[in-house]
Amino acid sequence: MSTLPAAPADFAPLRLRKDEDRRLRTGHLWVYSNEVDVAATPLRNFQPGQPVAIQSSNGKVIGTGYINPNVLLCARLVSRDPDHPLSPSLLVHRLNVALSLRERLYDRPFYRLIYGEGDGLPGLIVDRYGDLCVVQIATAGMDRIKDDILAALHKVLKPAAVLWRNDGPIRELEGLERYVADAAGVVPELVEIEENGLRFQVVPKTGQKTGWFYDQRDNRARLDRYVTGQRVLDVFSYTGAWGIRAAAHGAREVVCIDSSAAALEQATINAALNGVSDRVQVRQGDAFEALKALREARERFDVVIVDPPAFIKRRKDFKEGALAYRRINEMAMQVLERDGLLAACSCSQLMPREALAQALLQGSRHLDRSLTLLEQGQQGPDHPVHPAIPETDYLKAMFARVLPA
Repeated sequence: MSTLPAAPADFAPLRLRKDEDRRLRTGHLWVYSNEVDVAATPLRNFQPGQPVAIQSSNGKVIGTGYINPNVLLCARLVSRDPDHPLSPSLLVHRLNVALSLRERLYDRPFYRLIYGEGDGLPGLIVDRYGDLCVVQIATAGMDRIKDDILAALHKVLKPAAVLWRNDGPIRELEGLERYVADAAGVVPELVEIEENGLRFQVVPKTGQKTGWFYDQRDNRARLDRYVTGQRVLDVFSYTGAWGIRAAAHGAREVVCIDSSAAALEQATINAALNGVSDRVQVRQGDAFEALKALREARERFDVVIVDPPAFIKRRKDFKEGALAYRRINEMAMQVLERDGLLAACSCSQLMPREALAQALLQGSRHLDRSLTLLEQGQQGPDHPVHPAIPETDYLKAMFARVLPA
């Protein structure tokens, strides 16, 4: 049975201070605790995840959503329509709207189905692997209605299996436990997906995030024109998505480097699936140490791909993280041929696009090399950006030509 109220009048009121509704009215979805009128609606009176009707200072309802009084980002707006508040039927509607976009974009059922705020469901991620849905819940509000989410998925998609992949560190900030568990059906240890004509095995229960990075699909396709006949290095390769694509599109040799032996074992399997085992080799090790060893061995590559995990996870880490982006890309340039192609990526929300470009420029100048940007990319359209929320526009990919000065 649903835990959601039937109508906006049944939602607990959350009153904002004077003028603190302006950001919401211009399109934003977040409410911070210092924006709440705690005299009218004390935060201590709310339970984590409780559905609320968010009000302006004069008591007019802006919309419905949910609250966690124990965190700074305390409430999220889900619906502005008084006739369609946060409810099981709204979840079904938002899933259908999201599905209609993905079915226009992709001819196979392999994509991110729900991307939080970008699909009108803050705190919820759903990745689709054919008949399997992998769900990540990041907030107490979505966690409270996870049975409704599961029911909506079954109504819209009828998946054979659903996996809760609720092991992200953000859950601890929300006061939630971290776990991985089957939600419905029998979740397979391995699933096979297709991406732009290639096949890959994914490990949904233990792989990074939900097992695959759909967000880089279009950027990996951008690589095709640069790799024919080239020697390619894929740093932070994970299970080989970039490198195997390069081999499949004519690279004469690909070296994949990752710190995870399990990921590299899967990369080897994926290379065999696509008939490129003879041109793909794997090397386990820390990326910084591996690049240093390659430089000392005077190995050179025509194309180097650098797609690291987020180096900046908190604002206070920006300086150190930005330096890490510069260092790793500078080291990548040191193993590039004289006329080489660097594909540099960042998935850090807090690393602006211009800051990544600056890091590449600084690294190239320190090596007395010339760098020009050829093209840039972002996350794919199955990760739609909410224009009022810059944090939803997180992925940067830059393809740069690196020449002697």
